[in-house]
Amino acid sequence: MASYWERYLEKWIGAGLIDDSTAGRIRSYEAIHQRKDGLRWPVLLAIGLGGLLLCAGVLLFVAAHWDTLSPSLRFALVVGLVAVFHLTAALMAERFPALATTFHAVGTVCLGAGIFLAGQIFHLQEHWPGGVMLWALGAWLAWALLSDWTHVGLVAILTPFWLGGEWYEATRGMNVSGKILSQGLLLLSISYLTAVVPGKETAARKVLMWIGGLCLIPLAGWVPQEFVDTQRQAPLSAGYLALGWISALALPLGLSLWLRGRNAWMNGLAAIWVVLLGLPKFNPGLYGYKHFSLWDEVGTYLIWALGSLLMIAWGLKDARKERVNLGIAGFALTVFSFYFSSIMDKLDRALSLITLGLLFVLGGWLLEKTRRRLVARIEKDRT
Repeated sequence: MASYWERYLEKWIGAGLIDDSTAGRIRSYEAIHQRKDGLRWPVLLAIGLGGLLLCAGVLLFVAAHWDTLSPSLRFALVVGLVAVFHLTAALMAERFPALATTFHAVGTVCLGAGIFLAGQIFHLQEHWPGGVMLWALGAWLAWALLSDWTHVGLVAILTPFWLGGEWYEATRGMNVSGKILSQGLLLLSISYLTAVVPGKETAARKVLMWIGGLCLIPLAGWVPQEFVDTQRQAPLSAGYLALGWISALALPLGLSLWLRGRNAWMNGLAAIWVVLLGLPKFNPGLYGYKHFSLWDEVGTYLIWALGSLLMIAWGLKDARKERVNLGIAGFALTVFSFYFSSIMDKLDRALSLITLGLLFVLGGWLLEKTRRRLVARIEKDRT
């Protein structure tokens, strides 16, 4: 699925060797050629699912027989697994590129297992983010050598996993640390989601788009749940506070600037939305009070709804259907969440169920009708 020539095409455009129109004709030719000669989706699905099952089976086999193996055999096994999968992939690169890509990804996944198992074998100092750092470094090296989309996905997952783990360990139990981490990951997911731009719809960018799309809604739900407890948690130092906020905002925005160029100003607006979503809210349960302010009642839902509408508008501007779909889904979840948390318990049982049924039927119909109309508008603009 990876298009190795895309990297060289971008270099030639940057060097002025070819213009944008020539690059567009090359992409059109390669897209038609790839559709004719490429694998059908059932084969790709079988290869992808087989790779996941292979990873799980290997890890399960090692775990089941771990106690019966000597330390030297354990170390040889974890190193051998990484080598075998990568060597097999190298041998199959010419004959079956898709399967080679899968084996390379399995080998890098086994690298992570080998790192942590090696730490257990030799009783190394326990600092799990360091193991993730080595795993991420291996994924970065594999991406530099192979330039395939699977390692782009592994790099995109492991790098923030490592940085988030280092932050979590360094600020464990401190005030505001969880909120900074959640907001940084949410903004990063938006940067991933918007990686695909017109004229740059490569496989690597699509992988980032899928990762961001899958993580966006769960992270948007996590951010408001991080309450600030100034009485029971130690405060962050000024240095940690500055480092945390700069990293949480600057790193995702820098990635967006690299991926989107001038259009990254829209990611700057998304950063403002993320900050608004994470505004501190008073949590009466922490202090024994029973009074909620109006902001505590409806503020989060209003910001969720605003973000959903802005995501729809962003999708229309860039002609991206996945953003429209995510915006519609986010708006629907916002309405249902508000109903369950603030309205349903105030109604009679029968009336609450009737209202809920109408909300599902009529609301779902209206949202689906709106979604289809917006998607059709995008298709019309593309043609």
